[in-house]
Amino acid sequence: QVQLVESGGGLVQPGGSLRLSCAASGSIFSINSMGWYRQAPGKQRELVAIIIPGGSTNYGDSVKGRFTISRDNAKNTVYLQMNSLKPEDTAVYYCSADVTSTLPRRVWWGQGTQVTVSS
Repeated sequence: QVQLVESGGGLVQPGGSLRLSCAASGSIFSINSMGWYRQAPGKQRELVAIIIPGGSTNYGDSVKGRFTISRDNAKNTVYLQMNSLKPEDTAVYYCSADVTSTLPRRVWWGQGTQVTVSS
């Protein structure tokens, strides 16, 4: 079993910043890609950012230049630094991890953390 625990969400004013964290734990042999997705009310879940073990990253078009994804492989943790936040960034943010463990390789998801951008 693998668990992903997110933290760092909350309410922030437009133009502000937040940092999300997601720690993976359990019977983990290795973690391949780690990423962040978000889902706003009435919309489909969309990619925010993804990072592979070597450090290469990919971002959704709407967050390029404002958000930065990073990871600490020793801690099995991924971070999302969000700057210049806009009201349209309001959503539930989900962490994902492509994990090789005692179970067959698969993508695991966190429970989600709410980010609200509002004045």
